[in-house]
Amino acid sequence: MTNRTNWLLPTAMVRALDEAAIAGDGDHGVALMAKAGAAAFRRLRANWPCARRVLAVAGAGNNGGDAYVLAALAHDAGIKVQVIALAPPRAGAIAALAALAECERRKIAISAWHQGASLPAAELIVDGLFGIGLDRAPSGAAAELIVAINAHGAPVLALDLPSGLDADRGAAPGVAVSATATVTFIAAKPGLYTGAGPRLAGRRWLECLGIDADSARRPREGVWLLQPPALAQHLPKRTIDAHKGNFGHVLVVGGDYGYAGAVRLAAEAAQASGAGLISVVTRPEHMSAVLSRRPELMVHGVGDDALRDLLPRASVVALGPGLGQSTWSAALWLHALTSDLPLVLDADGLNLLARSPRALPAGSVITPHPGEAARLLDSSTAAIARDRYAAAAALAQRFDAVAVLKGAGSVIAAPDGRQAVCACGNPGMAAGGSGDALTGVIAALRAQGLAPFEAACLGVLAHACAGDLAAAQIGERGLGASDLIERLPRVLNP
Repeated sequence: MTNRTNWLLPTAMVRALDEAAIAGDGDHGVALMAKAGAAAFRRLRANWPCARRVLAVAGAGNNGGDAYVLAALAHDAGIKVQVIALAPPRAGAIAALAALAECERRKIAISAWHQGASLPAAELIVDGLFGIGLDRAPSGAAAELIVAINAHGAPVLALDLPSGLDADRGAAPGVAVSATATVTFIAAKPGLYTGAGPRLAGRRWLECLGIDADSARRPREGVWLLQPPALAQHLPKRTIDAHKGNFGHVLVVGGDYGYAGAVRLAAEAAQASGAGLISVVTRPEHMSAVLSRRPELMVHGVGDDALRDLLPRASVVALGPGLGQSTWSAALWLHALTSDLPLVLDADGLNLLARSPRALPAGSVITPHPGEAARLLDSSTAAIARDRYAAAAALAQRFDAVAVLKGAGSVIAAPDGRQAVCACGNPGMAAGGSGDALTGVIAALRAQGLAPFEAACLGVLAHACAGDLAAAQIGERGLGASDLIERLPRVLNP
């Protein structure tokens, strides 16, 4: 990513930066638009060097102006370029009008889009319809044009944002351009990294256009973009005289009948993530199954009052993997919640919380998927998907805990308003047991002394990076949680 940044900024702040730069130039944005169009054209040439027929699709605002600039540059480079205009530039869009005039001076073919029309042949389509200027579902001719772009078959380069995607929320309330790649300007936008964003944006590039957006960001403003270098930057180094007592004691509680695998996966992930000691409390019948693969685990059946005896010695409780919702499950859940130990709460631990809401111990982390989040917020999965950032923030506020909203682009929110989103991970991780492994990773990092928000962020990132490493080596289809766990030490020791 050119001008790599660790922060995603909301559209209101990006617009303010844009307006400040335009005011400084004193040219109504002509110079800034020229930079954006040139940066996008460089990306086009670098990634589609053989493209000889380019179709630029332009809207009525500045996003359309960027497309006109790119079209003029493509023409000057000897590329056959056509422009389809949804509408002419608005009267006040002075920079876009100037860019259109440059295309007209070059006698570039510009056609108005009419419903029922078809797009001409092209080897690449440039999407300059809306960018960040749309906060509703496209309709009418715009919607039909987006459908035509998606049906065309040529790769698509989106300018700033795939048209139809909400820049702040990552939702697509109607039809949206499905881009091969997106070049975004000034600062990366939160919507590119969660929900529908990663699917619609394709490969993502940032061009800052000479604007230092990170320096303009105020504390706790924006969303921390979790990328692999953060693991080396933020994980504490171990001293030469360290011993197991320095790295905490994770107590994993779960594994009702039929779910021994879940509690084992969580415990194995905690061990692979560096916890000093890991104890497991489960059904007595599951003890041998858990020990058979990891003899370093300390496994206890609940018949020997293990939970009561182990809680005083634990640093953090991973509660929920395979827990179930039986009387046995509810008793363990209640006992753990009243211990005042920090929790990493997942799966049926969350379902029991939705059924019987109560305060969580200080320093806890909850890790719901969208269905569990909907139950916890008395909402729906559709509402969660409409604004994943807002949903994660609501969870953090309601339970006074760090919330990890899992899914494509997992979102992490703290009660104090901080947020992060993970740029890594792949569809192969959408398999049973992956969430149990994440619970173990976060619990291990909490046990090693990381604060709740940092442990959740780095745990999500490490889990995703391990999944990406596994996918690179064995493929996405058929990737299991055990494959991910095996690679955790590799990504946690960068």
